[in-house]
Amino acid sequence: MTRPVSLPDAAPPADEPPPAWHRALFLALAAAALLPVVSPAVALGAGAVLGLTLGNPFEAVSARVSKTLLKACVVGLGFGMSLPAVLAVGKDGVGATALGIAFALGLGLALGRLLQVEPTTGALISGGTAICGGSAIAALGPALGAGAEAMGVSLATVFLLNGVALYVFPAVGHLLDLSQHQFALWAAIAIHDTSSVVGAAASYGGQALAEATVLKLTRALWIVPLALGAAVWHRRTAGGEVKVSVPWFIGLFALASGVVALFPAGEPVYGLLVALAKQGLVLTLFLIGAGLSRATLRAVGVRPLIQGVLLWMAVASASLAAILAWAS
Repeated sequence: MTRPVSLPDAAPPADEPPPAWHRALFLALAAAALLPVVSPAVALGAGAVLGLTLGNPFEAVSARVSKTLLKACVVGLGFGMSLPAVLAVGKDGVGATALGIAFALGLGLALGRLLQVEPTTGALISGGTAICGGSAIAALGPALGAGAEAMGVSLATVFLLNGVALYVFPAVGHLLDLSQHQFALWAAIAIHDTSSVVGAAASYGGQALAEATVLKLTRALWIVPLALGAAVWHRRTAGGEVKVSVPWFIGLFALASGVVALFPAGEPVYGLLVALAKQGLVLTLFLIGAGLSRATLRAVGVRPLIQGVLLWMAVASASLAAILAWAS
């Protein structure tokens, strides 16, 4: 394994608060992310540039805010689709979701062994790729008794690939002239985190955004049985307590969709909530991008990164080939 090159951290030492102009710049860019003219890709890129150069002056706060804001915005998107439509889209994607998860998990674990990646790290990267990136890793980590290093490496690997996907997927979709439905299905299967799925789909079209959100949340429900199974297996082999994190915000998304179905007269209000949710997701991507630092890059070893890249490319290629084959 190649030893990472040591780089100086972009942010000032922990005992020195960032200068006022640095904090002001961060807040100004965050405020700009709320403007409708700013796209998800631009927001993510601006955040990443800031994080890699000057650093994030509000690192701990923005990390907490981005997680909460993402969930709130996903719930807000639920007001853009009635529950019957949500159930119809979710039902149509059940088979593809199950096959995609099984394929990603099996191949990911095999690649981890082949590349001699630390077992827990390899399992976390596989689970994150198979289901929903950081959320799956956050749920699987405690279930597997993962240490800070395994969590950090797997999260950093998935984060880097999420950023690439946000730019690459819409470009490939337009190049291949994918329909809104085809792109939604592909993005929900092959992009790790919900934030990047929503960001990529939003830049592709309204129908793609609605369907990709539902399909990704349907996929995220698999966190519960997967984490429960991993926890039981870990308890039998290493002992310890079974810990499973439940993605509660998915239920609130369904509840919002149910409100739309029961009270269609509230459409003007729902439209406003959806618009706010979409722009809130742009801010979320800026905050996520600002979380990228030189320390994060140093944390990713060569073998875990190779495992993540190969697995992601295989899942993206196989799912795209299947989607194109079904369309022909």
